[in-house]
Amino acid sequence: MQYKVVPFNAVIGRNDGADQAAKQLQALIDNMRADGWEYVEMANIDTYVEGTNGCFGFGAKPGYSVSVAAVVFKK
Repeated sequence: MQYKVVPFNAVIGRNDGADQAAKQLQALIDNMRADGWEYVEMANIDTYVEGTNGCFGFGAKPGYSVSVAAVVFKK
């Protein structure tokens, strides 16, 4: 059995609602199904991006947390 993890970030406008994001997710699932992949689950991957020290402390940037949505398929 093969697994494939695909990042997913819905792009919606100011006046769009959750239904627009759901339509984009549905389109991804339908496209992957056409290639023989079966939807398994959607998950969030939480990670930490390290900060930078800058040059002699100038321009230093703090680290921050990031959450990335991923859709898991199997074949």
